[in-house]
Amino acid sequence: MSNTVEETPEQEVDLAAANKVIDKYIDMHGALMPVLQEIQEEYGYIPEPTVHLVAERLNVYSSQIFGVLTFYAQFHLEPRGKYIIRVCMGTACHVKGAGRLGDTIKERLGVGHAETTEDLKFTAEYVACIGACGMAPVIMVNDATYGSLSVQKLDEVINKYIAMD
Repeated sequence: MSNTVEETPEQEVDLAAANKVIDKYIDMHGALMPVLQEIQEEYGYIPEPTVHLVAERLNVYSSQIFGVLTFYAQFHLEPRGKYIIRVCMGTACHVKGAGRLGDTIKERLGVGHAETTEDLKFTAEYVACIGACGMAPVIMVNDATYGSLSVQKLDEVINKYIAMD
């Protein structure tokens, strides 16, 4: 069993972590979801070579795994940023200018919905509702919530995360 598979000419995926995850669940019926969740936790996303490894080791078709990965919003097939910026686009946020916030993120970071900066620092996501309507417009950066945002306040938040690391 190989521990490295070439994903692209410039990137290889070390499959050792995926093999360890699969080893934990190999004899468990219905283990696909926890295997995929732990693989994503290890890599930050689900690299394609891990899908083929899981298919082979759990005796499941790759197409079935891709069906699961594309059905559930929790799974990601591309690398994501260290900081996930979720922009609420619910009614209250929309009415109070969430579109301008999305535009500002696009201008400042060069990424729109479901896009990640080349340096893998930021991923932008537009979400239906964060559940903080009283603080509209609202964004979340990972687990931190920022409400009553103006473009200027959003700029301060972005600058804070740009300065980190």
